[in-house]
Amino acid sequence: MLAGVIAAAAIAGVVAAMVLSSRGGGESQASPATASTKAGTDTTTQVSTGTTATTTSPSTTRSTTTAPPIPTRPVKLPPPPSPHSSKTHSFVVGTVDDSLAQQSPQFAQSQVDLSRDAGFDAAIVSSAWQRGQRRPTPAALAVFRTLARATSRDHMQLTLVVWHGLARETPASPSDRADFAAFAAALVKALPQVKSVIIGNEPNLSTFWKPQFGAGGSDAAAHAYEDLLARSYDAVKAVRPDVLVIGGALSPRGADRPNGSRPTHSPTRFLYDLGVAYRTSGRTKPLMDAFAIHPYMQASRIPPTAAHPDNTSITLADYPKLVRLLDAAFRDSHQEAADLPIYYTEFGVQTSVPGSKRQFYSDLASPTRSDSVSFATQAAYYRRALELAYCQPTVRGLFVFHTFDESSLFGWQSGLYFADRTPKPSLPAFKRAVSDLRNGHFPACGGG
Repeated sequence: MLAGVIAAAAIAGVVAAMVLSSRGGGESQASPATASTKAGTDTTTQVSTGTTATTTSPSTTRSTTTAPPIPTRPVKLPPPPSPHSSKTHSFVVGTVDDSLAQQSPQFAQSQVDLSRDAGFDAAIVSSAWQRGQRRPTPAALAVFRTLARATSRDHMQLTLVVWHGLARETPASPSDRADFAAFAAALVKALPQVKSVIIGNEPNLSTFWKPQFGAGGSDAAAHAYEDLLARSYDAVKAVRPDVLVIGGALSPRGADRPNGSRPTHSPTRFLYDLGVAYRTSGRTKPLMDAFAIHPYMQASRIPPTAAHPDNTSITLADYPKLVRLLDAAFRDSHQEAADLPIYYTEFGVQTSVPGSKRQFYSDLASPTRSDSVSFATQAAYYRRALELAYCQPTVRGLFVFHTFDESSLFGWQSGLYFADRTPKPSLPAFKRAVSDLRNGHFPACGGG
């Protein structure tokens, strides 16, 4: 969805929700304008060897040639937070929801108020760059300023995702990337309430970035994204040195198959290749202040405790693997490596829409509604996700996608409120989970 569409929807005073992520990964991605992926139909490559591996999903079995193994070494993690750690106050519990961005101050405030009441102390919304654009339009800035005032009143942190929409708008040339960086800098300069900015969205997926591969199967996306991130970091820091620049925002899955129907990179391969691109560039400044990933499970029914030690996926329980990859990518460089702060900037668990609420939704025949769990399971999984993320020493926050269900069933129904803004039965348990986190009532963290 392009910036003009977002701005027009917001200016009209309607909900401008947008699916930023293709949740399923692999080669079965959906576009932001349509839906989540049919979870469970993708494959991931094995990470342990450079030979041929067979991977299995519920619907298919394929033989795939894996990428060469990524050299990693054991990393000594810092200790997890103690029962009375200051992390109980500094850990961010946020929402990712473009429907907070509205022209009407009253409507924007009501959306933010409901988010704050749910337990969120931070919000992420998106701003889409268009080719040739070096600054946001006055109309878009007006919407963001309205939102910034609303979040400030509720003492919520505000983060912007600056991205380019779908793959056809990929900033493929150096001049495009320079314009994108200028656009990001202009946004944060005009919006002093914004404390952090995320550069891009899932550049390891062909839905959002093309080309993924170059000659001989080389990683073209990681090298181009490295240049975009470096330019954006420098431009943002030049106007607001205090702003946190967050890079990555990777999808949790990808196939690493240059000749696939939709070529994608796993986060494992993309992150390592990003480090290679950084070192090759000769850059002597960091690329980012923090790293982001979207640790969706392959289906809502899978608990967040499920890890992926033998393949290239990265979800919440794969934290040690992620830290090893950051170390392998950036150790002994000018970029912080194993100690780099991590944010989980999209995570969602879908629930079904009961009959009494169907009148508030569209696209009722969408097959995506099959990926859903009970309200009790959603609440339990969100609590467990918070417990996992909180205990991971370098993780600084977890953001739920969204506060409110998307009204189209082609979208994502992972909110704590139905599309009509009434609370789901899972909301009280989520609020208790956040309260327990803030008051130090989570179970004691293990040994890291």
